[in-house]
Amino acid sequence: MSANISKDFDRLATLDSGGWTANNHYHKFLLQHVPKNCERALEVGCGTGAFARLLAACAEHVMALDLSPEMIRVARSQSSQFGNLEFQLADINEADFPDEHFDCIATIATLHHTPLPAVLLKLKQALKPGGTLIVLDLFQPQRDLLTPAGWRDAGLNLVAMGASVSLRVIHNGRLRPPPEVRAAWEEHGTHDSYPSMTEVEALCADLFPGAQLRRHLLWRYSIVWKK
Repeated sequence: MSANISKDFDRLATLDSGGWTANNHYHKFLLQHVPKNCERALEVGCGTGAFARLLAACAEHVMALDLSPEMIRVARSQSSQFGNLEFQLADINEADFPDEHFDCIATIATLHHTPLPAVLLKLKQALKPGGTLIVLDLFQPQRDLLTPAGWRDAGLNLVAMGASVSLRVIHNGRLRPPPEVRAAWEEHGTHDSYPSMTEVEALCADLFPGAQLRRHLLWRYSIVWKK
């Protein structure tokens, strides 16, 4: 699975235009939760480095990981002015971190590619006491229209689709991404699966008592937890 994901993102890295996406739409919200006086920060699944560069303005040192060689190449090429930002080619499933090492750990649209409980536990162990975990990822809406939750999610999906199209037009000047970008994401989607919000809530209750778990409009949820 990791090999397929790496191949997908090698392809997507060459198509990254730096425009608006449903992920970078939430960057400002996520940055609000980076702790003050942050010494060491980690980003898991950094892609071409857009959020890592923002994080580098808030922390003394940032380590940013991705399993795609092409993503890391592009990230490094766009980040040479940041002396405190280090990009590493690594698979989070295989990476080892010192215990209680980072003041902040952030990850955006990455954890759904991983065995979620195991990776969340690894990140929890790598976080210093008093440090903050910041997660933004995708969830699977309820599809059963025979339930109130299914009707709710169907309505929210319509609103989200309208919002997504409008924001893309405002920021990127087009209704849809270019055909080659759509084709790459559609192929990647065949490798994707997402947890339900019920599953995310259960994980939070088990691993991150007191976490701020929030459901966002554009098919995403966030977890903010202070250890």
